[in-house]
Amino acid sequence: MARRRGVDAYPARWRRSAHRARIALRKSGVDYFRGDGSDWIALVGLLLIIPAITCATLLNPVWFSPAALALPIVAGGLLLRPASLLSLYAAAAAALIVESLSLGPYMKEPAGVTPGTVLVVAACGFFGLVLAQFRARVGVPWRRGGTMLFDLRERIRVQSALPLLPQGWHREMALRPAGGQSFSGDFVVAARTNGGRALEVVLTDVSGKGMDAGSRALLLSGAFGGLLGSLPPHGFLPAANGYLLRQDWDEGFATSIHLVLDLESGDYELLSAGHPPALQLHAGSGQWEEKAAEGPLLGVYDGAQFDAVKGSLAPGDVLMLFTDGLVEASDRDMAEGIDRLTGEADRYVATGFEGAAWHLIEACAKDVNDDRALLLLSRRA
Repeated sequence: MARRRGVDAYPARWRRSAHRARIALRKSGVDYFRGDGSDWIALVGLLLIIPAITCATLLNPVWFSPAALALPIVAGGLLLRPASLLSLYAAAAAALIVESLSLGPYMKEPAGVTPGTVLVVAACGFFGLVLAQFRARVGVPWRRGGTMLFDLRERIRVQSALPLLPQGWHREMALRPAGGQSFSGDFVVAARTNGGRALEVVLTDVSGKGMDAGSRALLLSGAFGGLLGSLPPHGFLPAANGYLLRQDWDEGFATSIHLVLDLESGDYELLSAGHPPALQLHAGSGQWEEKAAEGPLLGVYDGAQFDAVKGSLAPGDVLMLFTDGLVEASDRDMAEGIDRLTGEADRYVATGFEGAAWHLIEACAKDVNDDRALLLLSRRA
C-alpha cells in the first residue's frame, strides 16, 4: 500500500512541478512585456535566429541575402537593453564573417557579403543602439510605452465623460485634437453636485496643442476633477489659478470656463478665465446670445478675481461652450467664427441637437490646426 502511494505521488509531483514552471514562465513573460523583467528570453530567441539566417544564406544565398541579418538587429533595438544588444551584435558580426568566408569573395560570387551589406547591417545596429540607449535613459521600454500612452489617453477620455442628466436634459461633448492626434490640450471635467441637483462643468484649453499640451492637460484634468465639487462654485477658478501658479511651467497658462447649472430650475452661472464666451439659443426668439464672463487667464498672476454672469435655460433653450480652436483661425477673427458657428447651429434648431456637436466641429473647423472642443447642453421643450 505504501509502495502504491509512492507510485501515485510521482505524477502528482510532476504535475505540481509543471504547474510551477508554467506560472514562472507566465510571470516572466508578463514582467517582460510590462518592462519589469529581464530581456533574456528575447535575447536567446534572437541569438537562435542569427545562426538560422546564416545557415539559410549558406544553403541558398540567392533567396536569403546576407543583409537579412539586419532583421534580428532591428528587432533587438526594440526588444533589448543596451548591454544585451552588444552580445547580439557580436553574434551578427561572427555570422557575417562566417558567411564571407564560406561564400567567397564578392567579386567572384554575386551573392557574397559585399561592403554594402556590412554597411547596412552596421547602420541598423547603430540606430538600434541609439534607440535602446534613449529608451533606457527615459526608463520606459517600448513594450510598455505604448500601453502607457493608451492608458493616458483613456484616463483623459474617462475624466472628460459627462454625468447622466435627469429626464428633460440633453448633453453631448465633441473633442478634436490638432493634427489628428490622440492627445489634446482641451479637456472637460464635470460632476453632479449639491445632492445631484446641480451640474458643474469646466471646459479648459491648455496653452499649446496636441501632444505638446497633452501631458499638462492630463495633470490639470486630474487636479481640476479633484477640486470640482470640493469647493464652492466661486472658489474653483481661484483655486485652479493658484494650482497653475505653483507648477511654475514655462508655458503654464490656460483658459477655462466654469458652468454651474441648476437642473431643476434651469438657472445657471458662468465664470470665465480668459475663455471665449458661451452661446445661448433662446427658443422663444430663435436668437443666439453671447454670455461673456470676466476673468484673466489661469496661471498668469496671483489673486485674480473672476466675476460671474447669470442666465437661465428655458424649455427648448440650448447652451454651447467651446474652445477658441473652433471659432478662431489665421484667416478669421473670433467674431466671424462665432457667426459661422451660430449659422451652422441654426440648422439643428428644428430637428434637435442630438449628435450635433461633432458635425458642428466638422462644419466650422474641420481643417484647423488646433485643438477643438464643443459642449452642448439643451433643455427639451
